[in-house]
Amino acid sequence: MKRILTALCFGAGVAAALAAAEVGKPAPDFTATDITGKTHRLSDYKGKIVVLESYNYDCPFVRNHYKTGAMQELQSELTGKGVVWLVVNSVHPGHPNHRTREAAQKEWNELGIKATAWLDDSSGAIGKAYGLRTTPHMFVIDKDGTLVYEGAVDDRPSSSGDPRKARNYVREVVNKLLAGEKPEVTQTRPYGCSVKYAD
Repeated sequence: MKRILTALCFGAGVAAALAAAEVGKPAPDFTATDITGKTHRLSDYKGKIVVLESYNYDCPFVRNHYKTGAMQELQSELTGKGVVWLVVNSVHPGHPNHRTREAAQKEWNELGIKATAWLDDSSGAIGKAYGLRTTPHMFVIDKDGTLVYEGAVDDRPSSSGDPRKARNYVREVVNKLLAGEKPEVTQTRPYGCSVKYAD
């Protein structure tokens, strides 16, 4: 059943056929408002490592990462090292998975999310610029603004069990960058549910 769910969710994501940002090239700049009303520009974070996380808690893959606490622990660990972690929610307003600002703030508090900010991307602008295909779908941008990783959070495409037992690509990439080294893995196949764009 898990394999079927993975295949269905990933297949739907691929069907979106989005143009993706390219590893090794400058990450597309963007301006977005978070759930508290604050404006964030990627260019404002030049000089810092930035992680983008495509998010939708109604997706069972995302839910498992948060229900186990694994994602919050990773967020806390990396932001504690000076990394900027931006949760990107690209669910369009007409979809039942969409969160109003109030609902998003409540979810943030209930889950104990440790990211820097939750960006409202209900227009799909960020998602389409980066080619977000699944939730979760992860991106790591280095201090110079270059996209250095895109793909899965880890090597365990499952909607149950403990994600902590997996090889976590995001942690590996960020730690390599912090050590002044080149990441060994720069691209993997993302898994999860399709991003709920308007079209």
